[in-house]
Amino acid sequence: MIPAQANQPIRVVIVDDEALIRSGLAMILSGAGDVDVVATCSGAEALTTVRAHQPRVVLLDIRMPDVDGLTLLRRIRELPDAPYVAMLTTFDTDEYLDQALHLGASGFLLKDTEPDALVRSVRAVATGAGCLSAPVLRRLGAQQRSGHPAAAQAVELLSDRERQVLAFLGHGLSNVEIGARMHLGAATVKDYVSAVLTKLGVVNRIQAAVLAERAGLIGDNLSSTNSAAERRL
Repeated sequence: MIPAQANQPIRVVIVDDEALIRSGLAMILSGAGDVDVVATCSGAEALTTVRAHQPRVVLLDIRMPDVDGLTLLRRIRELPDAPYVAMLTTFDTDEYLDQALHLGASGFLLKDTEPDALVRSVRAVATGAGCLSAPVLRRLGAQQRSGHPAAAQAVELLSDRERQVLAFLGHGLSNVEIGARMHLGAATVKDYVSAVLTKLGVVNRIQAAVLAERAGLIGDNLSSTNSAAERRL
């Protein structure tokens, strides 16, 4: 991962097959003082563009006619100093979401995400925290919840404190916010989060949040801590 530099804008590349979508997202993000859209391109140009501009965040359309978004995700994640990749999708019923999750996507955003939420989401992805649109989390959680006890069995490996941390991760809370609710220091929360990810066998907070949803730790009110438009993780 390309290291973040203090006081430097977040470098973003937008990959989508529709020029109108690319320009609209670029216009929104360019209005934020701490985000620099360094390039936009179609899927066919994505790898070349990412190599040339070395962004910290890539917004990548999950389905494009000229190239498979999942294949691009895998290839981008295999690059040296690979950027974080947030998948863009039009529909919350996209059947490729679970595959993208396991390929290391750091976020999932609906293309109709509100502008302010889009900027917040890019900031969250740039920190490695990740983000999910609430409808996408519902979809991901539902895909393997019914008839698959794996999520509940994995959660049983956690201590009560770790299970509480996992639930907060599922609600999109940052380490600082979790610490405030549990009366713990940020360093202690970081240790708990690392332990949770290790015990669950997941690689990031996005995967942990989905597992929390599948295990029933989040509940029906997905907007209890964040807006329904986006969930920072």
